[in-house]
Amino acid sequence: MQKSNVQDPTKLSIDERLALLISVGKGGEIVEDEGQLRWLLEHREPYEIIAYDGFEPSGKIHIAQGLLRAININKFTSAGVKFVMFVADWHAAANQKFGGNLDVIKKVGDYFVEVWKACGIDLTHVEFIYASDLVKDPKYWELVLKISMNASLNRVLRCTQIMGRNSTDALQSSQILYPLMQCADIFTLKADICQLGLDQRKVNMLAREVAKTLGFHKPAAIHHHMLMGLGKPPENDLDEVDKKIARKMSKSDPNSAIFMLDTRKQIQKKIGKAWCPPKEIKENPVLEYCQYIIFERFDTFEVKRPEKYGGNISFLSYKELENAYHQGILSPIDLKNTVVEYLDKLIKPVRGYFETNLEAKQLAEFVQKEMEKQARKGKK
Repeated sequence: MQKSNVQDPTKLSIDERLALLISVGKGGEIVEDEGQLRWLLEHREPYEIIAYDGFEPSGKIHIAQGLLRAININKFTSAGVKFVMFVADWHAAANQKFGGNLDVIKKVGDYFVEVWKACGIDLTHVEFIYASDLVKDPKYWELVLKISMNASLNRVLRCTQIMGRNSTDALQSSQILYPLMQCADIFTLKADICQLGLDQRKVNMLAREVAKTLGFHKPAAIHHHMLMGLGKPPENDLDEVDKKIARKMSKSDPNSAIFMLDTRKQIQKKIGKAWCPPKEIKENPVLEYCQYIIFERFDTFEVKRPEKYGGNISFLSYKELENAYHQGILSPIDLKNTVVEYLDKLIKPVRGYFETNLEAKQLAEFVQKEMEKQARKGKK
């Protein structure tokens, strides 16, 4: 049975609301001044606190941006926090997505919004804002300039990791603007909490560093865990944070990601090929989807198997499941088949929405065609 993951903050204690916020940082990181989150909950009325996450409209949405995003946003709104979904269309153009074509990027942003509408987010206290609307105000660019005057070039270049750029050798000038714009977004949106992935921490730290100088309050940062891609972990000597960034689910490798419009057959094929050694619980993406998505949405994890292989077995917690897998009680094939069942249950309503909503369907088709165009250009 699916859990109801939306609650009324007026019926929760401060401690319960705080626990919801902290749970989003599970496996990630929470950066704040001592007691900052509690202070916000104690001194602001429900939905006067603002959190935000920003997204480049750069292609299809995978389950980390869809299912996991819905789980975390519902925790925030249940805690009495208003959530801003920031569609970073200008940032995508600066980052050379879709050749920097803003008209295309904006339509991809519209597709993002349609996916979020369908993937289980309680939209009552969620607002969608496009970067296109912020940049019309000259004060926005004045703020970008002020931030640049308070940050060294080396400091800004270190932030380019937020764009998925590991090297600064071939950066366009527009890409240097990107971290400055993202920092300006935080202050312009009046965000009390930056709620993004661990890969965005460097620019959030920049915002915290320059906030007081520019006359803004220092935002807290709750960095959620980034879901792994389905492939084998890379062998490298990266530190723990960079290792997580290197392993995150990425749309640039379609076979390593489950997308929000994938068919059951596609889900089954990808999960079937996923890295999932017997008894191995460390850096196992299939188990991770159980921990961060399935057990967040379902009360039990029910594995169906023939009697000769032990019969059906149910788990009431992720820890039970992890222990059973580690002990060899549950095989990789049984784990994978069951994960396919649960992911398909969660994605099926999204597919249905895009099949019956003409506007959403046309946007999905538009995105697919534009991605195919970009792929053909890349091969030339």
